[in-house]
Amino acid sequence: MKKKLIDLSHTIFEGLITYKGLPAPIICDFLSRKDSAGRYEAGTEFQIGKIEMVSNTGTYIDCPFHRYANGKDLSEIDIEAFANLDAITINAIGHMEIGINYFKGKDIKNKAVIIRTDWSKHWSTDYYFENHPFVSGEAATYLRDSGVKLVGIDSHNIDDTRGNVRPVHTILLGAEILIVEHMCNLNTLPESGFMFSAVPPKFKGVGTFPVRAFATLL
Repeated sequence: MKKKLIDLSHTIFEGLITYKGLPAPIICDFLSRKDSAGRYEAGTEFQIGKIEMVSNTGTYIDCPFHRYANGKDLSEIDIEAFANLDAITINAIGHMEIGINYFKGKDIKNKAVIIRTDWSKHWSTDYYFENHPFVSGEAATYLRDSGVKLVGIDSHNIDDTRGNVRPVHTILLGAEILIVEHMCNLNTLPESGFMFSAVPPKFKGVGTFPVRAFATLL
């Protein structure tokens, strides 16, 4: 039987602001179909695109190098850490601070923990950046000590951005627990019984990059 795939990623388009203060991507032709026409036989045309963007664009994954100079970058993380992870959905709708009680008593060891807040409904609006749901530092410590593999959220940031401290990034990435931010469609996920994947390109010297995050229902 064919397994169902659920796309959990936002579309990246020219002009998209993912994080206030960071530039939007520029997407254009490096080689247009019109300009390629004279290079090949009649009727054969190609387009080669050019993209200029910061790595924190769209739905993206953080690995240790994002936070730590000596942490592993995208090229150093085993592909098993990105793909086909047993996963669980945590319902945290309606709460700004997501504390330890959301995770206690849940089967989260060796799993991708996907936190549903439904904040993605504000995507690409000014409201998305303000007073968004976030995970507490205490909860991040609990997740680390519980042996989770990855933590994802459909919010602007897994940390509270009202100040300049980032305990969740510090705690999780320090333990090589990957983070996926700016997800969507988490309302379509079951509580369990699915696998999660979010695979970035294999870049050296990069700690964050867009992914096509998706769930595979078992």
